[in-house]
Amino acid sequence: MLSRVTYLNAGTDGPLPAAAASASARELERELTDGRSMAHFERTRELKDTLRASHAALLNADPADVALTTCTTEGIAQTVTGLQLGPGDEILTSDEEHPGLLGALSAARERGASVRMAPLTEIADAVTPATSLVACSHVGWMSGSFVSPGLAQVDVPVLLDGAQGVGAVPTDVQALGCDAYAGSGQKWLCGPDSTGMLYVSRELRERLQIQRRGYPNLADPGEGLDARLHADARSLDSLSLSAEVLACAAAGWPEVHARASALASDLCERLTEIGREPAPRGLGTLVAFPSPDPEAERDALSSHGVILRNIPSTPWLRASIGAWNDEEDLERLIGALSA
Repeated sequence: MLSRVTYLNAGTDGPLPAAAASASARELERELTDGRSMAHFERTRELKDTLRASHAALLNADPADVALTTCTTEGIAQTVTGLQLGPGDEILTSDEEHPGLLGALSAARERGASVRMAPLTEIADAVTPATSLVACSHVGWMSGSFVSPGLAQVDVPVLLDGAQGVGAVPTDVQALGCDAYAGSGQKWLCGPDSTGMLYVSRELRERLQIQRRGYPNLADPGEGLDARLHADARSLDSLSLSAEVLACAAAGWPEVHARASALASDLCERLTEIGREPAPRGLGTLVAFPSPDPEAERDALSSHGVILRNIPSTPWLRASIGAWNDEEDLERLIGALSA
């Protein structure tokens, strides 16, 4: 695909590496040839261990504190639902959140919790004694702005939506000071759909009520009704992750933060030169810029071989710059915008 088009939409789905597709195909061939008996499930557990360790390294976390999920949204929902917030609890979020986070907050509001919004870059200053949870983006999906660094010092639990963070910018959950961090495998990590991760600190994990239980997240499933959850983050694992998906995810491209960030900064300068001043942003990989008709211009750019997206209900187009892009890709976008 990358030989045919300028792909600037990893903020939705990253390009799938050939090595990842081959890894998945090998697992399916093994299942076809050898069947799916005990050896197959042992192989699946090995793949889980490998992927969990890889995700933990990306987050600077202990593998015991990282769960394997199907997407960022699932990890967010597991955390918000598990806290059982209700009347008297306030959730503080930002004014540029994705529906993947807002859906979980909406469900908490139906249980009686209140939800208050503040600007993402100022959210730390908006925490009050009434705040029970801060739930917001690490990197805003609309503008590419970064969350307020002061959030690491607040005294309430912090859940970060890392869909536009992990794989795109250096991500250290210890430095961020967050209690939970949900990320995607299919975006900047270039893994398959239906992959993600959830870091939860041991302190917060002890507070979570885990209603969804099954064979994969039980420490002793043979005990029937007396079976206990795993004592670590495996208790929050998705209940069905296939060997072929796990293998595909483990073979994704490593991120190259410095290159992608530098290209994004270069694009900002070029957009400014043609009168398309980008939205305020952090030094990451997302560049949002104004368009007179975002949907129509998105489609027109696609016809020129430039793939990006519009941000619904805003006047912005958004380019997601990855390490696979180069200066020719930027020229192609600028040329199409100037045509």
